Amino acid sequence: MSTQAVPVPARSGALAIEARGLTVSYGENVAIEGLSLSVEPGLVHGLIGMNGSGKSTLFKSLMGLVKLDAGTIEILGGSTSRARSEGSIAYAPQSEEIDWDFPVSVREVVMMGRYGHMGRTRRPKPADHAAVAVALERVELTDLADRQIGALSGGQCKRAFVARGLAQGAKILLLDEPFAGVDKRSEGTITDLLRELASEGRTVVVSTHDLVAVPGLCDQVALINRRILAHGTPDRILVPELLAEAFGGFVPREALPTGSSTPELLRQAAS
Repeated sequence: MSTQAVPVPARSGALAIEARGLTVSYGENVAIEGLSLSVEPGLVHGLIGMNGSGKSTLFKSLMGLVKLDAGTIEILGGSTSRARSEGSIAYAPQSEEIDWDFPVSVREVVMMGRYGHMGRTRRPKPADHAAVAVALERVELTDLADRQIGALSGGQCKRAFVARGLAQGAKILLLDEPFAGVDKRSEGTITDLLRELASEGRTVVVSTHDLVAVPGLCDQVALINRRILAHGTPDRILVPELLAEAFGGFVPREALPTGSSTPELLRQAAS
């Protein structure tokens, strides 16, 4: 079954992210192939797909952390290297990619977002300490600032890395599975924070398996399976036919938003 991308109404101004024809391979394994995605500024974008669909590879490509076999990327109209050097893009990887035993405090993790502002000495100035304090307050971690990062709960750890991006002054936040392993209260706190950041003009891209939370979080959704299968508003994307293609013909009932059809209908849609 082939799927046409759902059109998204154009917005004025430059795109936050524009990826064209991206292909990335790890040896003989093609992680993404011919992937194109345009991300509008000032919105929360959801990136949805099964494990191995290329979500993390796409994030690493946008950060310039993996080599492209083909394609081009523009971040705020410039290169990925410029975006990183200017601190305009920040990335929070999945939890398993982080060494939680490393002896560093929450405050020190957030201060890492200020490195680009410090020069070669990396000695924090009053402005750096002030930015870190504001970021910690916004994610409600001020009281835990001196705790070792691995001693936090799952939701608190996610918020610490959001705070690092805020202290950095990033205009674009890439969050890989920020709701994995967090309780419902932390999920609500993170959702409220991300919506608030978007209302301030920041662009947020979130990968997630929690389809139930997507309508309340995301302005736009992209389904991915090595390429972008469909992209548009949640009400037009979270439908059985498109989800069936993204998830190989089956989506668990508990993953579906309220009002969606049953897994049996999803199987039928993929047949």
